[in-house]
Amino acid sequence: IPAPSGALIPLGQLAKIYVAEGPSQISREMAQRRVIISANVTERDLGGFVKEAKQKIDNQVKLPTGYFMTWGGQFENQQRAMKRFSIVVPITITGIFLLLFGSFNSVKQALLIIMNIPFALIGGILALVIGQFNLSVSASVGFIALFGVAVLNGVVMVSYFNELRREGMNLELAVIKGSVLRLRPVLITAGVAALGLIPMLFATGPGSEIQKPLAAVVIGGLLSSTLLTLFILPTLYNVFERSTRPAPHSLPDPASTKEVYV
Repeated sequence: IPAPSGALIPLGQLAKIYVAEGPSQISREMAQRRVIISANVTERDLGGFVKEAKQKIDNQVKLPTGYFMTWGGQFENQQRAMKRFSIVVPITITGIFLLLFGSFNSVKQALLIIMNIPFALIGGILALVIGQFNLSVSASVGFIALFGVAVLNGVVMVSYFNELRREGMNLELAVIKGSVLRLRPVLITAGVAALGLIPMLFATGPGSEIQKPLAAVVIGGLLSSTLLTLFILPTLYNVFERSTRPAPHSLPDPASTKEVYV
């Protein structure tokens, strides 16, 4: 190495030269060095894997002073999405309730229709368990989509019950006749929606790991909410409205609207 005086200084006098293994690249984030350790999780849920890994690392690994560990990647995205869902879901249910209350002008009937949401949750959760799917972001999106479809069945039933009562029919007869006459529309509505998602449920190509949980949740929720709506909702309507003598306000039913030509 040339010195300012022009003399040449051997490199061995300035540094110790040897061959050793070291990082091929030094990465930094927020002015701090970082090392990324990646892993692919298969055949189990991501949240459970991270929880178990954290426990084992805390028990078996002692990090040197100044070192710390963070979990990122898909797990970080999942946690961020779940936080958003914790805000979106209550807002969605509240919005549905307000729309139902504005349409039926009855808190009892709005709550009665909202009860279809737990009915749908039962089928959606069972579908995840039977299909051995994990509760992922796509499955959560499926639950939100399921809320609207499940409520639709209740709207069809309750609006027709109210229509029959406005025509002068007593409560018990309106519930029985309405349940029979609205059996086909409710089954067709749920059946068409479920059939449209069957290709997603049996998909095998790229992206199927996202499509399958969503389809399973919606199909399972539709089955449970439809069956429970046909059998339980009429009974609950009869109980809720037994003390109500005047016929409640209802949305007009397009199927029962009569046209008069003059």
